[in-house]
Amino acid sequence: MTGCKAQIKSQKPFLLSQITTDSLFQSKQKIHLLYINNNSDYSLDIGYSKRDLLKTNDIAENNNAIAAINGSFFDIENGGNVTYFEKNDKVISHTKKPNKLINGIIILSKDKEIEIDTFKSDTFYETSKKERFAIGTGPLLLKDSILQKLPNKSFVNTRHPRTCLCKTKDATIFIVIDGRSKNAHGMSLIETQKYLLNLGCIDAINLDGGGSSTMWIKNKGIINTPSDKNGERVVSNALLLIKN
Repeated sequence: MTGCKAQIKSQKPFLLSQITTDSLFQSKQKIHLLYINNNSDYSLDIGYSKRDLLKTNDIAENNNAIAAINGSFFDIENGGNVTYFEKNDKVISHTKKPNKLINGIIILSKDKEIEIDTFKSDTFYETSKKERFAIGTGPLLLKDSILQKLPNKSFVNTRHPRTCLCKTKDATIFIVIDGRSKNAHGMSLIETQKYLLNLGCIDAINLDGGGSSTMWIKNKGIINTPSDKNGERVVSNALLLIKN
């Protein structure tokens, strides 16, 4: 893979990097990366709406966030999450329909450590009291720097906008890859895996993508180009960067 090898280290609590290239996978790419230093006074949180759908920026502003990306999969017609989701030991939603692609989970522990792992079961997380929040999503892309096997499906093999979360040795990274335009082709999940491994990610997971892919920064607004025909799409939940 040529171009865009970036393992950024910074003393700043968080750092935004935006990449425009035509040398990555022989395609045009626009990539937005927010590096959150592990030693900073900032931590992740999750904002959500149980029924009404809201824009990522509205969820972020309602929770006094510094930055946000759209979160996991949701019911676009009726609202609400479609994967297992709990916050502060309260179950917000159970898995609506098992899906082999949604095989991972993002966990924020009680001591505010982020973990990206293989999903176990609704019952496992419901009975555990170790999480500030836990939300199912997927597929899991990297675990311990190992490319995870992906099914041979259009969702995996076709280029789309992507939203991902990853952990490196020094940081947690919000990632939004633009797509579905002449200036930004998006990535297949196989390409996304390879890109994130090259970026230095150890664990990485896919979030809701396509027209939902959005990154918002306080005082900057939406910094990517959402592909939904109406612009920024309403969603059910968003991952947030919060000042401790």
